[in-house]
Amino acid sequence: MPHYYATLNKREAIAEGTFAFYFDKPAGFTFKAGQFVELTLTNPPETDSEGNSRAFSIASAPSEPHLMFATRMRETAFKRVMRTLPLGTNVQIDGPFGNLILHNNTARAAVLLAGGIGITPFRSIVVRAAKEQLPHRLFLFYSNRRPEDAAFLGELQALRAENANYTLVDTMTEVKRGSNSWKGENGRISKEMLIRHLGDLKGPLYYLAGPPGMVGAMQHVLDTAGVNSDDIRPEEFAGY
Repeated sequence: MPHYYATLNKREAIAEGTFAFYFDKPAGFTFKAGQFVELTLTNPPETDSEGNSRAFSIASAPSEPHLMFATRMRETAFKRVMRTLPLGTNVQIDGPFGNLILHNNTARAAVLLAGGIGITPFRSIVVRAAKEQLPHRLFLFYSNRRPEDAAFLGELQALRAENANYTLVDTMTEVKRGSNSWKGENGRISKEMLIRHLGDLKGPLYYLAGPPGMVGAMQHVLDTAGVNSDDIRPEEFAGY
């Protein structure tokens, strides 16, 4: 698999403590919505024991002209370099990898369960579905502590007007601590919440992305609801 090199052309805060990074799409690079790459800093000014490479889900849709990645910012050498990387800098990209991609059987709904920065592959999927007018029935359950922490929330809400097959269920677990008013769901994604919006839980295919604790909790919820393990596709985001 060849290496690709991409040029940073934009960086912006998209939620509290979360940044999006926009790169020129390398010539010849293609991917499917939901996949990820390994991004490597070349000759960074500092490094640490965690190394100079990270796996990032591609948050942009395949039809968009750029590659966009989003991440929570931590005090690691990699994140400090990313925060101050000069525009015009090249990074190495390997991939794409991963099978967290939308299934072909449009008779079965897709239920996307995201916690925090686990939203990144699903942003790619739901934007693709809206732009290509895919017939899939999509349910996105998106859990955060507060609205301020929820990357892409406004965009994901606006996409409901573009795709009649798309339902967003956005929920907050610590909304009383936030400074914004909130009119959506409250609490963690639960079996009861899923049943309220989906009805029969055994019909759809489930895609899970987020911190390991959240992904494990969602797998447990689905297991106890009798969902077949073959219908659950998880991806953990550790260290973000």
